[in-house]
Amino acid sequence: MNRSQLKRSRILRMAFTDSTRPEDKEEPFILRATKIALVVTLYWFVSISMVFLNNYLLDNKDLDAPVFITFFQCVVSVGLCLLLSVLAKLCPGYVDFPSLKFDFKVCREMLPLTVVFISMITFNNLCLKHVGVAFYTVGRSLSTVFNVILSYTVLKQTTSVYAVLCCGVILGGFWLGVDQESVAGSLSWTGVIFGVIASLCVSLNAIYTKKVLPVVDGNIWKLSYYNNLNASVLFIPIIIVLGELKSLFEFSRLTDLNFWGMMALGGIFGFAIGYVTGLQIKFTSPLTHNVSGTAKSCAQTVLAVIYSASHKSALWWTSNMMVLGGSCAYTWVKGREMKNVPVETQITNTEKSKDVPGV
Repeated sequence: MNRSQLKRSRILRMAFTDSTRPEDKEEPFILRATKIALVVTLYWFVSISMVFLNNYLLDNKDLDAPVFITFFQCVVSVGLCLLLSVLAKLCPGYVDFPSLKFDFKVCREMLPLTVVFISMITFNNLCLKHVGVAFYTVGRSLSTVFNVILSYTVLKQTTSVYAVLCCGVILGGFWLGVDQESVAGSLSWTGVIFGVIASLCVSLNAIYTKKVLPVVDGNIWKLSYYNNLNASVLFIPIIIVLGELKSLFEFSRLTDLNFWGMMALGGIFGFAIGYVTGLQIKFTSPLTHNVSGTAKSCAQTVLAVIYSASHKSALWWTSNMMVLGGSCAYTWVKGREMKNVPVETQITNTEKSKDVPGV
């Protein structure tokens, strides 16, 4: 086994086992608990703020340009990557960020992921635009189900009966939520369809990300830079074809600094979510991160209902609890299964999944 294989196996071993560092074990419990609480709070704040801010921008009746809004956020992400790269060179002891330089070959190899990425963020925003924040969790709840389907059809990985049962609970919650939205007269089938497509794209994005990570030396920030750069270019013809330039030029607040400030803030939150997600995983674990994300979605839904001052039926809340409970149970089941599988087997399975054709 060569050095690169050893390095890759070591990284995988750290990911699948207890990655707590020796210095972390020596930290006082109160100090470590405080750090974890702050990191989780930061993740919740950034994630929830990003959803509400995007909903505010997309719900603008005077500007019907959801793709342009998504495009602008990608441009902001590219700008932030370049800014941090420059700051890392100027202040190496204070800013830790990889050096970035344009490589056309890398851009070309990233294109399959970028196409999926564009679909994911576009349909995410379109779903949010049509269903609102309150129903967004249910509308976008099928990612776990698609993970199981794609794992079997693409990666040839089987799923346990308990995990499939959890997916059944999620599906039941999804259909109950759609039914209750219909009963309330607030159902948008367009938003539901966009949500289903977005869920599929989220699952595909995870697979393609694993596939192309070696292209950027496994660096998630380089991946973000090239992905958003490609997306910024590919979005331009889409914006033109959809006629969003006309809507933009007719927008009455086109020169309003507050509007552009909110647009920039949306891009900053979109960029920051990647950082705080990694930070939460680093200070807790992938399992805890998923549980935290589920709890965050619950809080997000409650805040949206309170903010809109709307009344929801008991069955509507039941649908949300089924989706969130099923997702949390699936995470717990997969976590227990992962602990029972030898690390070497996990490494072998992961290596095989990288070589699946057509991914």
